[in-house]
Amino acid sequence: MINNLKYKILFLLLFLSVGTFAQSRVRASFNKNWKFFLGDEPNAKNTTYNDTKWRKLTLPHDWSIEGKFDEKNPAKPEGGGLPTGIGWYRKEFIAPANFQNRITTIEFDGVYKNSEVWLNGQFIGKRPYGYISFSYDLSKYLKAGKNTIVVKVDNSAQPDSRWYSGSGIYRNVWLTSTSKVAIAHWGVKVNPQLSDDRSRVLVNIGTIIYNKTKRNQTAALINSIYDDNGKLIKKSNPYFLKLDTGNRDMTTDLSIKNPILWSVAHPKQYKLVTEILQNGKVIDSKTTLFGVRSFNFDAKTGFSLNGKSMKIQGVCLHHDLGALGAAVNTRAMERQLEIMKEMGVNAIRTAHNPPAPEFLDLCDKMGFLVMDEAFDMWVKKKNKNDYHLDFPTWHRRDLEDMVKRDINHPSIILWSIGNEIREQFDSTGIALTKELVTIVKNLDRTRPVMSALTETIAEKNFIYQAGVLDIYGLNYNHKKYKDFPINYPNVKFLAAETTSALETRGYYDTADTIRRWPRDGKTKFTEGNAAWAASAYDNVSAYWGSTHEETLKEAKKYEHVSGIFVWTGFDYLGEPLPYPWPARSSYFGIVDLAGFPKDSYYLYQSEWTNKPVLHILPHWNWSVGKSVEVWAYYNNADEVELYLNGKSLGKKSKQGEDLHVMWKVSYEAGILKAVSRKGGKEILVREIKTAGAPAKIELIADRKNIKADGKDLSFITVRILDKDGNLVPNADNLVNFKIEGEGFIAGVDNGFQASLEPFKANYRKAFNGLCLAIIKAKEKAGTIKLTATSNGLTNSSIIITTMK
Repeated sequence: MINNLKYKILFLLLFLSVGTFAQSRVRASFNKNWKFFLGDEPNAKNTTYNDTKWRKLTLPHDWSIEGKFDEKNPAKPEGGGLPTGIGWYRKEFIAPANFQNRITTIEFDGVYKNSEVWLNGQFIGKRPYGYISFSYDLSKYLKAGKNTIVVKVDNSAQPDSRWYSGSGIYRNVWLTSTSKVAIAHWGVKVNPQLSDDRSRVLVNIGTIIYNKTKRNQTAALINSIYDDNGKLIKKSNPYFLKLDTGNRDMTTDLSIKNPILWSVAHPKQYKLVTEILQNGKVIDSKTTLFGVRSFNFDAKTGFSLNGKSMKIQGVCLHHDLGALGAAVNTRAMERQLEIMKEMGVNAIRTAHNPPAPEFLDLCDKMGFLVMDEAFDMWVKKKNKNDYHLDFPTWHRRDLEDMVKRDINHPSIILWSIGNEIREQFDSTGIALTKELVTIVKNLDRTRPVMSALTETIAEKNFIYQAGVLDIYGLNYNHKKYKDFPINYPNVKFLAAETTSALETRGYYDTADTIRRWPRDGKTKFTEGNAAWAASAYDNVSAYWGSTHEETLKEAKKYEHVSGIFVWTGFDYLGEPLPYPWPARSSYFGIVDLAGFPKDSYYLYQSEWTNKPVLHILPHWNWSVGKSVEVWAYYNNADEVELYLNGKSLGKKSKQGEDLHVMWKVSYEAGILKAVSRKGGKEILVREIKTAGAPAKIELIADRKNIKADGKDLSFITVRILDKDGNLVPNADNLVNFKIEGEGFIAGVDNGFQASLEPFKANYRKAFNGLCLAIIKAKEKAGTIKLTATSNGLTNSSIIITTMK
């Protein structure tokens, strides 16, 4: 039983059926007071099962991230080298005697994977796909008083993924109570149709209303639209409905003059409030945010938004949140998007699955275009136990649910039905492509449908041969961009996945040659180095890909290239190509797993933003006399002059297609300084100093004031400095953390792809001078004090304030 009176009251509110407020929809978080058992316990679905010894926790929860790295774990290094298995979740909650007057629904935003749900011992349903959102009507088996809901999660059949999936109820869970006449789940669909001159928008509103009273009903439907300041700008007259038992689909229109347009620079949204009334009283209400924008892909001129040409400057992102694993946290996702925005990114590809709903909300709010992707495989497998086993039975429902859930997001401009699908290479791809595109188009004809392809010979690509894709999404093959209009006349083109460059933050060797690691798909990888690292000079990539500059140069040149999605914005757990164990996370990211930018970040920032950029690399701690390649990324300037200890080493300007400048410098300790100038006027100055021995710790919080809500985070960067305050670029000191007050350590990391230290710990070794502590607030307002210590170093403390 739930002992906390606060949560008893919450659940009672969900079921109350008297008064105007109580008759409206109530939706509340259902994340707290779960119990968890790792292992298989089939009897746990029975209401009489004794779970007193189970662990208590709050969702979202990923049990894999809590485990130890081990090469023998069934998910293998490709899956992050962390444990999987079977887990059970149980929760008790209270329903009052009059619950039968309401409809009670539980909504799961995502469970990885093979979830099965029971209520009071009765089987409710299952969903195999680990990335899809789903819901169940609990009303049939709900009873007055104590109820027990049980969820089994089975992620034991491995390997099942090409990357880290996480395990458990890793997204949010909600409990919703409505009257028996109400708006259906995902029952509001908004389609803003902008006039050609953009002076007016016709807002087409589709509403699905259910009647579960077992008799015919009458009701009224009212739609109201508010601007982003909360001002009512349009309200419909009541539309009176006769409702048979079952569902009723309604379509209504509202017109708005001079609409404010949603864009990546100004992501303004409107709020639609849909109300159902009986006898003059509101019995259900649903709020839907939407944006008004127009966009277009053109075979010759590329992409435009609201009539203005622009390049899609995108990255691909997997769903894990580094040390937090797959467990959804809105602030962690927001931080990732803030880092990408600062780099100049304007688009995200959700590789290769539907994301958390909160992620799309953030993209709407922050101004990112989105390619929403459904599947990484169809019938043909990529791993022995992947989604191909469930695709024949579940693909229609999963794809429909993705589109129904996500259709109102203004950020979404593309539906992707698959990534590098193996049906490209045989004729079964034709029928499957047609089926999947039809499924999407039956629900949404306002956005193009594509698939990310690798086969570049049209006659051999059966997904392309289906003739139903709106856009050709090409993965890699940057040398094919130039002649694409010749080979595919009048076909719209997007580089759906590019690059796969390999880098380890802060590690540098020669930049003279471009290397492909591995050389091909058959040759054993023997190059590498004892550091398990890839050079942070942009000169290493996977054999199928390119360096960042190689692809970026091609994408810039051709107007018909709508844009690119770089693989990847962040490193992610799993797929540690090219290295074997102990490597356990990717080298592809422009930003490392801890959120620290690699040097290529500033290449994109110099190309994709208008803000002045000057970045020099590498660090300046070498052996005397070593020849060091010094690179500079810059913009808004004609030239960069480099100085070593006050002596000029010459001016350099980018020539032709160059995206950086470079000097070869004979190393001597001191100060390396770069100055960018435009028309002789100094724009920016950057210095790198030779660092001495590690002497002290510096702590920097991304936010010093956070919410006391049990969810909010402060990301604390830990820097190892010499006595003069310079970052020590090769420091690997073990840092111990002590936390006091109203918070706890949610995770630690250092961004090194082959570190086997646990993410859930109160210590972390620095990697190339940096590590990270992630602090999560409790629910009581107050302060959090984090103290970092290391043998031989001056310690450091920082105070975080938590507020209600």
